Amino acid sequence: MDTDEAAALAADLFRALGHPLRVVMLSQLAEGPLGVSELQARTGAPQPLVSQHLRVLRLGGLVHSERAGHAVVYRIADDHVAHVVRDAVEHVREPRTGGVTPDGP
Repeated sequence: MDTDEAAALAADLFRALGHPLRVVMLSQLAEGPLGVSELQARTGAPQPLVSQHLRVLRLGGLVHSERAGHAVVYRIADDHVAHVVRDAVEHVREPRTGGVTPDGP
């Protein structure tokens, strides 16, 4: 895979992570598999919204789903996804020293 293709796929990954609820849901799934109702309870988001965001994550290859009886259980696709989410959250929690801020340098 060349650099341009890898960059395009990485941009797709960041687009799939581009909503706070999806980041929260991935953080929850990094702890273990969960069903829609469990994710709804943990996030406080309405079930249709949780399902909509799970669809984006599934289509982006960030989560996998499997049927367990009448329920569908979601799990994070792999450890790399968990690391990206964890690192991003830790990064924004760090104190900002110098560098570029959203308002400029």
